[in-house]
Amino acid sequence: MAKEEQLFIDTPEGNEEGRERQERSRFRLTKEHLDRVRHIEGFPIAKDEDIINLSDPPYYMACPNPFIGDFIKELGKPYDPDNDAYRRQPFAADVSEGKNDPIYNAHSYHTKVPHRAIMRYILHYTEPGDIVFDGFCGTGMTGVAASLCGDRKAVESLGYIVQDDGTILDEKGQPFSKLGARKAILVDLSPAATFIAYNYNTPVNVRAFEREARRILDEVERECGWMYETQHVVGGKVQKDAKGNPIMGKINYTVWSDVFICPSCSGELVFWEVAVDKEEGKVQDEFPCPHCGANLTKRSLERATERVYDRDIGEFITRARQVPVLINYSVGKQRFEKEPDEYDLELIRKIEESAIPYWYPTDRMPEGYNTEQPKVSHGITHVHHFYTRRNLWVFAALWTRLLSARTKELLQVTLLSGLARATKRNRYMPEYGNRHVGVLSGTLYIPSLIEENNLVRAINYRLSRVRSAIRSFLLEKTNVVTGTQSLTQINLSNASVDYIFTDPPFGGNLMYSELNFLWEAWLKVLTNNKFEAVENEVQGKGPREYQELMEKCFAEYYRILKPGRWMTVVFHNSQNRIWNAIQEAIMRAGFVIADVRIMDKKKGTTKQLTYMSAVKQDLVISAYKPNGGLEKRFHLEAGTEEGVWDFVRTHLKQLPVFVEKNGKAEVIAERQNFLLYDRMVAFHVQRGVAVPMGAAEFYAGLKQRFPERDGMYFLPDQVVEYDKKRLTVQEIEQLSLFVTDEKSSIQWLRSELSKKPQTYQEIYPKFLRELHKAPHEKLPELSELLEQNFLKDDQGRWYVPDPGRQSDLEKMREKALLKEFEEYKEGRGRLKVFRTEALRAGFKACWAAKDYKTIVEVARRIPDTVLQEDTTLLMYYDNALMRMEE
Repeated sequence: MAKEEQLFIDTPEGNEEGRERQERSRFRLTKEHLDRVRHIEGFPIAKDEDIINLSDPPYYMACPNPFIGDFIKELGKPYDPDNDAYRRQPFAADVSEGKNDPIYNAHSYHTKVPHRAIMRYILHYTEPGDIVFDGFCGTGMTGVAASLCGDRKAVESLGYIVQDDGTILDEKGQPFSKLGARKAILVDLSPAATFIAYNYNTPVNVRAFEREARRILDEVERECGWMYETQHVVGGKVQKDAKGNPIMGKINYTVWSDVFICPSCSGELVFWEVAVDKEEGKVQDEFPCPHCGANLTKRSLERATERVYDRDIGEFITRARQVPVLINYSVGKQRFEKEPDEYDLELIRKIEESAIPYWYPTDRMPEGYNTEQPKVSHGITHVHHFYTRRNLWVFAALWTRLLSARTKELLQVTLLSGLARATKRNRYMPEYGNRHVGVLSGTLYIPSLIEENNLVRAINYRLSRVRSAIRSFLLEKTNVVTGTQSLTQINLSNASVDYIFTDPPFGGNLMYSELNFLWEAWLKVLTNNKFEAVENEVQGKGPREYQELMEKCFAEYYRILKPGRWMTVVFHNSQNRIWNAIQEAIMRAGFVIADVRIMDKKKGTTKQLTYMSAVKQDLVISAYKPNGGLEKRFHLEAGTEEGVWDFVRTHLKQLPVFVEKNGKAEVIAERQNFLLYDRMVAFHVQRGVAVPMGAAEFYAGLKQRFPERDGMYFLPDQVVEYDKKRLTVQEIEQLSLFVTDEKSSIQWLRSELSKKPQTYQEIYPKFLRELHKAPHEKLPELSELLEQNFLKDDQGRWYVPDPGRQSDLEKMREKALLKEFEEYKEGRGRLKVFRTEALRAGFKACWAAKDYKTIVEVARRIPDTVLQEDTTLLMYYDNALMRMEE
């Protein structure tokens, strides 16, 4: 490596007034450097010089970062399997952290996990100096959290105690971690996201930043302040000073209204005038046409348009007609409101007709899901169409000046943090009065009432937010390197990182590349969305393409994570099939899921944890990469009984032993027999191995080999710990179980009959109360479920059979299920109503017989929604499809 490229060296940073942006030997980044990574998936769309201008090597690259490997070599700890003593149970506690924090609020983003929440996971799973990786880093909160693990005050603010030697004690006074910054590698497909993340995680000279920001704002105010001036009017009269000159006020914001056409009389209607009740401060659902009296709704109106020449793109465009209707302004410290008068309209005309003397982006918006809405509603096809002429001018003036500033990167981020409210996306809602509601997040929606802010004042407010953030997070040195690329191809060696925290995209929730386009157009570096893991018809990506991309991403996570280490995945989506797709991708990669929690104050239900119904809250999945010992042994024992119990023993080691909440012990779902069985089956199937035993045989063997407490199974040494801690609480909080199909019905019956034997008459009303059958499910009668799965005593009461008898019952039941599956195999056309349990049993039998073709053919005849929402069916189908392709 050349002398100027010896990147990771100790350099003096900071001073008592603030922390200096780290001084670096800025060697000249060349196109040759970019050529080393140009082949990597997700290389952004941009000119080389723009990527070079935006980058700050080695710590930040607006493309795949070729120096990440050097970071690992310099600071990482090589994995040594012979001397690896790492052991952690999953972080088994619900996490609730608010968003009202200066760091969190400095810059908005579409999804964001509070850094304080992430700190808890990093402290639990890592030691000082360990390397944390986040491949969907967004604005870099994982990097912030990694650095703050070395900040005593930040750690103590979580409720932990830090001893003099750096040992961290939890809320119960038990040592669990050490004080010290962790290193972080951050990656995201979006240049806007990584640029924001880089600035969050880089030292800055606070005084220089504030001085330059104030200078730039003052210069732009002097040059462009006239654009936000209005005459002070009281009672319809312009107020004048002692010399007879009009008293001028400073505009705070101007409200613009859409104009519509009445479908009855073709009269022109200003939405503000006809639909807004000014006294009540609300928009009416129905209103009369002032021209013909017709009763109207917004949906019934036709939009008024105007054809204008767009000098920036050199052609005529048709856009929605919008007019100013209200000005909120200040004279001194007093606020006033007025209707725009001739002075205001002439001012707007003058600005519209003037050429802006600065560069600004005029890119055409990409074809997409979010970008279609403003195109259809308001004729917005290019980036500059999102702004009023006035705010585009001021934004461009600010942008041009900051490019020559010493702290230009942070100034750029400050300006971009105010971009959304600088556009026509900024909503004015009369019911909120002078409270500013901002944009509709996750969309590019243009409202019918727009609040055009005084941009100089708005950016001044954003400056105060950023200033508060950097003053609360004064970095002494950079602990983070960041790159811009797809997670599907990470330029890191195997087993090189110590922990992964990730908040991935979820199906069609958010179209990041479309939403970030407005930011990235100013940066001149755009997302390459070929590898964007979303469901998007325009990109030609449906559920299957989304899952395939996620599987590639998690396969890379698995490859670079050290064996025996953990990955935390945050999930926030209400669609069951996305929940299943994420789990399938995690397990296909080789991970084993050990715990599922939620990131708020409530506890997850069995319904959520066993993937049988919609996920309504943010979940946190804890998954581990099995150590090399288990994989080697399993390779030798695959498909044998010993292989099953070897997996169970290893898996039980990774599960929490005791979880207390509000003075009650929780049932740890993953320690229940049916979930242990599901994990064992998945482990075999994902590795292409036949499952050597059925559920009843597994349950019987589980009971013989492992101690059981409160319906959970433990290793011998774990049960001692559980028994001791169980004595400290009076009761155990049971998980609720939702009955939706045959499998959950049997689980519910087993739980209910375990309490005491019950007659059919006793159990029937309880069963009906809990039953929420899926529409496609051919559910047997309760009497048939009891006959096939339970035994009856002399008094006519049903009870749970002992393991020996249960095995016989299961064989009889499986025979009946397979008989029904044969009917499905022989049939033709779509299956609309069926027993899901028969499909599961049939797929299992076909898998054991390596009859992958039948699995695929039958799976394609059931509704896709059912396949995507059933983890077991999806697992067999995906793996059978893969085996057939091989």
